[in-house]
Amino acid sequence: MTLPDANTILERARTQFMGLAPFLRMSIEGQDLRPVAQAMLEALGQDSNNANLWMNLSTVMFGLEQREMGLSIQDQALSLIQRVFHRAATRPPTRFRLLMIMVAGDIAANTPLDCLLETTDIELIYYYAAPNAPFAQPIPEHDAVMVALGYAPEHQELLNLLQDKLALWPRPVINAPRFIPHTERSVASALLQGIPGLLMPPTLAVDRAELIAIAQSEQELGRRHPDWAYPIIVRPQDSHAGRDLERIATPGELHDYLARVPAQRLFIAPFIDYRWSDGLYRKFRVALVDGEPFICHMAISDHWMIHYLNAGMYDNPAKRAEEAAFMADFDAFVARHRTALAEIHECSGLDYVCFDGGETPDGQLLIFEIDHVMVVHAMDPLDRFPYKPAHIQRVQAAFEQMIARRAIAHQTTAGS
Repeated sequence: MTLPDANTILERARTQFMGLAPFLRMSIEGQDLRPVAQAMLEALGQDSNNANLWMNLSTVMFGLEQREMGLSIQDQALSLIQRVFHRAATRPPTRFRLLMIMVAGDIAANTPLDCLLETTDIELIYYYAAPNAPFAQPIPEHDAVMVALGYAPEHQELLNLLQDKLALWPRPVINAPRFIPHTERSVASALLQGIPGLLMPPTLAVDRAELIAIAQSEQELGRRHPDWAYPIIVRPQDSHAGRDLERIATPGELHDYLARVPAQRLFIAPFIDYRWSDGLYRKFRVALVDGEPFICHMAISDHWMIHYLNAGMYDNPAKRAEEAAFMADFDAFVARHRTALAEIHECSGLDYVCFDGGETPDGQLLIFEIDHVMVVHAMDPLDRFPYKPAHIQRVQAAFEQMIARRAIAHQTTAGS
């Protein structure tokens, strides 16, 4: 796919809401987003009421890791009495219109569905719900609605309101609001306990005072949580992408961690050593679409905290060859973990959800987290990852087919 220049991007950004996908692709392929941001800022000097331009600039700022500025710019866009944005079908003509209920926030706040559906005949309608009045503006015509906002404690009231409003919605609902809290780490770990062949370490939400107490002595962790021992995993409750996620081996390390990280609410969990016999860790991302599993990627690293971009996949042909073989033989993985995969779908209650996980040395499916806001895309360079697009296209096709089934079934029922 040919990358557009800054002027082409600017012209699109003036007239249409672009979503995340074009900017993520530019970033992955090494294009500098700073000239794009500068061009948008200059354009806003003459066109300050252009909500599309403000929203697109906020996405660019998130891509440049300028989160606070991105949120401020996004707030400016939403203050212009426009909370509905359209991304036209990129493979016209439009077959279905999917209304996506969003919240203000950074890239991790909502399902980045446009990255999966980078080429599609589905029109995406982004409706940014206000916390106390989710549908304050007229609702565009649509064929199905998806609750795209991710879980956060501050979203619970909105989710409750949405549950009431969507209970008798005249269109199919994807990812019903009552199931979104199932992705919260401590809730997900509780739901997935005791399933044969599946291991998700118990994850507890704690306050800072409890961790300070645990850091007082070696015995305090065992006294409060009798089945636990060091090392443990600690992270702030609002942490994403591994921010301030650390493995803690001693009370002293926990004390030092709390001195560096000011978070008041955190998650703790036992650390599970999931290295294979060669000493490497392997983490994969799987999408469940209507309960059917699809592989998205696998990363291999000598460090326990794996992110695809820092795992050395781009520079290591042997790792890519292993990933390609794993993806090609994904049916064998599904056969090994069929019961566990079905339970994840059943327990989450979500029509579209992803999970990051691994396999333990004794063959269990190890789950790190489940969520519907994980990025799934086919944007990695084809010269290094020629095997990926076919797998992501299967996820895309499954999602499109799910929307089609729901919409057609609803139309048939409504017309009978």
